[in-house]
Amino acid sequence: MGEKFWHIKNCNLFEQLAEEEIAKIEGNSSLRTFQRKELVYLPSDAGDSVLLLVSGRIKMYHITSDGKQTLLAFIDPGEIFGELAIFDSGNREDFAETMEKSTVVLIPGRVIRELMTEKPVVSMQISRLMGLRRKRLERRLKSLLYRSTRERFIYLLLELAEKYGQQINEGVLINIKLSHQELSSIIGSTRETVTNALIDLRDEGAIDIQKRKIIIKNLNSLAASIDENTPLLPGTKPVPNTNFSAPVRPVR
Repeated sequence: MGEKFWHIKNCNLFEQLAEEEIAKIEGNSSLRTFQRKELVYLPSDAGDSVLLLVSGRIKMYHITSDGKQTLLAFIDPGEIFGELAIFDSGNREDFAETMEKSTVVLIPGRVIRELMTEKPVVSMQISRLMGLRRKRLERRLKSLLYRSTRERFIYLLLELAEKYGQQINEGVLINIKLSHQELSSIIGSTRETVTNALIDLRDEGAIDIQKRKIIIKNLNSLAASIDENTPLLPGTKPVPNTNFSAPVRPVR
């Protein structure tokens, strides 16, 4: 088996398939490497393949009518994206751009459709994936509509902690480097507003910033400040919302 075989086998979506089924996917797929800040696809491209990220990181975004970038999601190794190609081979609807040098496996949509017919578990996994992504976008949309800018930013920090959080002595490290512009693109704000929010939260003792990475001093307290449940860190169990040792200024 080739290099693609192992990448496909390690994807949660395909982990229950037999080796001959993995080999079938591999035989119909291609491997591509993209440099940092290179477009993987854009809205005018034909959406005829599903992509599996092998290494690196991808950001998904829209460009608004006034030319602003709205970030939708980050894709990490082992995740698939462009999954609408399974059901619709029309043009892509968003941009996919590398945040660092990245390698992807391109899998034809027809191959996935055949698998979904033959293997109900694949169909269930894809439905679950799309459901989770839709739920995440709906939650973010509600946050954009009904929260203040400060609350939206705190909600974003909680969301990032849920996916990239790492417990360290100082608190919870959000283990991804994002520029102020990228952070503002997610919450529909401006870079200056995000910069001010970061300064305010740092001055209040709620967060610290080290080498472009954010450390949340007390995750429970930050979540409670906007009436949200404490998010689970990757690989951890639920923790009660107690021990508010680093209070955050209430939103007015």
